[in-house]
Amino acid sequence: MSGMLTGADAHPATYPTVRAVEFMGRYLAERTNGRLGIKVYAGGQLGNETDTLEITSFGGIDLNRVNFAPLNSIEPMTLPFSLPFIFDSVSHMRRVVDSEVGNEVLASLEQHKLIGLCIYDSGARSFYNVRRAITQPSDMEGLKIRVPASDLYIAMVNALGANAVPIPFGEIYQSLAQGVIDGAENNWPTFVGERHYEVAGYLSLTQHLLTPEALVMSKVSWDRLSAEDQALLREAAKASVIEMRRLWDIRVDEAKAAVAASDVKVNEVDTQPFADLMRPVWDQFITSPAQQSVVERVLEMKEG
Repeated sequence: MSGMLTGADAHPATYPTVRAVEFMGRYLAERTNGRLGIKVYAGGQLGNETDTLEITSFGGIDLNRVNFAPLNSIEPMTLPFSLPFIFDSVSHMRRVVDSEVGNEVLASLEQHKLIGLCIYDSGARSFYNVRRAITQPSDMEGLKIRVPASDLYIAMVNALGANAVPIPFGEIYQSLAQGVIDGAENNWPTFVGERHYEVAGYLSLTQHLLTPEALVMSKVSWDRLSAEDQALLREAAKASVIEMRRLWDIRVDEAKAAVAASDVKVNEVDTQPFADLMRPVWDQFITSPAQQSVVERVLEMKEG
């Protein structure tokens, strides 16, 4: 097989994951004298992540960068990485996804006609709102918090005493401005990039989720490659993770600087009381010994 592989990403063209897959394309082109490359369709041009995953499994798209949320609904082994407070830092999360545990989770996708190539970051997610600083779970009582349409997110926010409101990502700014919701949760670059910091004056660093994102390839497309090209693709994917993290860390620093120059009040949070409320949520989603094994190994890799 030769030629241009197609890639899909819901993030905009300048986003670190899009740029990392483009980096991967250049890596392939350089090492095959232009025989292999990647054309990335960014900004959701090919559809939302649920749709593009299905198209990828049939071979209609070669490569697809998706959040773990849509993978959760097709493969239970991806759920542990999506649990609130399972990772205690970005470095902990990166160490786990780079390990044998990360490889196992990626390998679980093959039965769904997807080859897991690598795992990217999407940073640490924290709560922001228009009403007050959140320092303890009781501060969340009665707040209407936007979540993505995910059972896990809904269970998490409700367990913290707030009211989970699933609305589309593109409607967050307007909903905050109009008082339809009191708050939302996301990472630093999204808080700034989507201008949510213009309307939500409180950012509380709960860092409750460090759910990663995955780059998957259609098994149909993968099986057309020679063993050498398959090995090269895995090598290119691994190299792209380093590039993605470099770009991501720059993005986070820029966003922090923008927030520091704004009127937003940022506060640190003792996360333990929040994490304590998550046991029922973990029990609801972690139901098999295989999942439990992943959870235990992730926790063993925490610092200290």
